[in-house]
Amino acid sequence: MQKKILLLGSGELGKEFVIAAQRIGQKVIAVDSYENAPAMQVAHGFEVINMLDGAALDAIVAKHKPDFIVPEIEAIRTERFYDYEKQGITVVPWAKAANFTMNRKAIRDLAAKGLGLRTANYRYATSAEELQKAVAEVGIPCVVKPLMSSSGKGQSTIKTEADIEKAWSYAVEGSRGDVVEVIVEAFVNFNSEITLLTVTQNNNPTLFCAPIGHRQERGDYQESWQPANVSDAAMAEAQDMARKVTEALGGAGLFGVEFFLTDEGVYFSELSPRPHDTGMVTLAGTQNFNEFELHLRAILSLPIAEITLEKAGASAVILASENSDNPTFTGVEKIAALPKTDFRLFGKPTSRPYRRMGVALVSDTPDTPVGEIVEKAKKAAALINVEK
Repeated sequence: MQKKILLLGSGELGKEFVIAAQRIGQKVIAVDSYENAPAMQVAHGFEVINMLDGAALDAIVAKHKPDFIVPEIEAIRTERFYDYEKQGITVVPWAKAANFTMNRKAIRDLAAKGLGLRTANYRYATSAEELQKAVAEVGIPCVVKPLMSSSGKGQSTIKTEADIEKAWSYAVEGSRGDVVEVIVEAFVNFNSEITLLTVTQNNNPTLFCAPIGHRQERGDYQESWQPANVSDAAMAEAQDMARKVTEALGGAGLFGVEFFLTDEGVYFSELSPRPHDTGMVTLAGTQNFNEFELHLRAILSLPIAEITLEKAGASAVILASENSDNPTFTGVEKIAALPKTDFRLFGKPTSRPYRRMGVALVSDTPDTPVGEIVEKAKKAAALINVEK
């Protein structure tokens, strides 16, 4: 039963995945570009490499001979995955899907052109001049995102023509990998945003978690809550879209599928083939299995009978405000004293402004108004300060 998993990317999401794997006897080697990354602190072993270096990636795969390769970030030489599959290694969800979803261009074209899903009007640009043209075509306001990035890095909103050059520079600076290209999206006048955690299984039906609402700043989530208030009609539309896109991609695992809810209906926004940052709310015990446990069980082909909503819950991020090579935390005793509240400190060895260093978690009975729980989570997160 014990399998060896090579985890590519070792941030806070990877750390919770490793903990889930440890609990059911799996072996994990955590990989990242810097030492002492969060997931390395709880894994059986670790490697420090640049995952965009194909030869370095090949070397650690040959060294460890894993049963599974589980990507946690985008900046990976994913075309190597096809070779690993030929060697008999299971890539999650599988090589083709991993290549598709690590790049916003491929997944957006699949959703909009391949599957005909409703999306924002969009264009691509590989230079500041092309960005100018793309903005003229989709209109202002619009959103600019690097094709490869994480946690909202490089994402900005263009509100006037004066913002275009700045948006290009910021996108290039925040881009991960060696793809210098952006997607320009027309601004969608949405009422709310949701993440629909979608679990695809090898031999069992696709399952959906209760919808997760979230609020973003700087392209990165600030609070998330479950369950989000979604009409039955919108929920059915979102599930249909999520099922279509995950079936088209194939493979087993948990996908974080993001949607805009508007007066005209549901818009597909983005997809991640792995646990989603907004899904950290499931660490509050909102479900019978948290998102990391679901990802692991689906990967291992362990049957998941059902996903049940156990509580209403919310998460709120704990952010750093300055640079430090040795961040410490104050206020832990205050948050620990709160009822129905928990927290996670990720163990990141360095901090910088707006870096996510932890998360506050609040839960209550399923019928508790979620807005109340979100406010409690925000107040709880504000009790912890990240010090130099």
